[in-house]
Amino acid sequence: MSTQINFRVQVRALSLAVASLSLATAAQAQSSVQLYGLIDASVGSFQTAGTKKVTRLDSGNMSTSYLGFKGTEDLGGGLRASFALDSFLLVDSGGATRVPGVDAFWARNAWAGVSGGFGSLRFGRMGTPLFVSTLIFNAWGDSFGYSPAIRQYFSAPYGTPVVGDTGWNNAIGYTTPNMGGLSANVLYALGERGATSKGNNLSANVLYFGGPLAFTAAWQSVKTQGTLGRGISAFPGFDEQTGWQVAGSYDLKAVKFSVQYGEVETDALADVKVKNTHLSASVPVGAGKVLATYGLGKISTQGASGSRESKMFTIGYDYYLSKRTDIYALYMNDKYTALSSGNTLAAGIRHTF
Repeated sequence: MSTQINFRVQVRALSLAVASLSLATAAQAQSSVQLYGLIDASVGSFQTAGTKKVTRLDSGNMSTSYLGFKGTEDLGGGLRASFALDSFLLVDSGGATRVPGVDAFWARNAWAGVSGGFGSLRFGRMGTPLFVSTLIFNAWGDSFGYSPAIRQYFSAPYGTPVVGDTGWNNAIGYTTPNMGGLSANVLYALGERGATSKGNNLSANVLYFGGPLAFTAAWQSVKTQGTLGRGISAFPGFDEQTGWQVAGSYDLKAVKFSVQYGEVETDALADVKVKNTHLSASVPVGAGKVLATYGLGKISTQGASGSRESKMFTIGYDYYLSKRTDIYALYMNDKYTALSSGNTLAAGIRHTF
């Protein structure tokens, strides 16, 4: 009798375990949470125009290092809920920021949203369409350390007029469904008027990917400054800044060419206008690619004689050890009107997970 009871108990326990596993599997299919991130570190001799050479180890020059969580849940009826929480990371010091003591912990992404046949709608902090278009259509991607395109729009320590940062707080973002390779993004950020804000921000872009051909058009209006980037105080009498960009690429397999042109105009007591042109090439060689980008930025200020020029050129080789790990080496030349030329030699490693 005791043997039969014990057997029944074991069968019931096994049935419960199988049922629990089935429920867990079903739940997993309906919702998921993923830990992901990127670690990038490089070492070398760094020099921007007008500065002395510095030998150091840097974090996030090729791609900004970060750690994040993202998840989705199937709501039924074709609807899905999603979220993303990403924190920047300094590999050389362990800080959760891009620049020591600047960013909040979830400053890379912090949003929740819903998606379906209508596209996707998100609420929180997220990257701007102008930034996305800029990083896609240049050989060095989102490299704040080495990409002439990113540096001349967003991060050069001189000349660059862009305010508002690459990501906006208090934002509402919408992405259309993909329609034969064509999609669009709109981002609206609520600003609070004060010393760092004159109103709300708005940005939009259109993207097309069809075989070897791709193109984009992007635009933004900024009235509220961000955590990084130029501050409103840099432009006395600041009222608004508008910017636009058109770009395209064509992949011939043996080489991929990209071109970008854009203008950024700041409305202030002394208006500032910048014209940026970027030419890029990416050439597959072995298990990696030779990457090259030339950038020319022309900056003119109302009432000032002549214009200033920013010229940058970066060439290097990015070698993939695996799908998730690559090593790279590069040379960057940086010139700016009336400043001594800067030359950078660096090598690094990048790992995604």
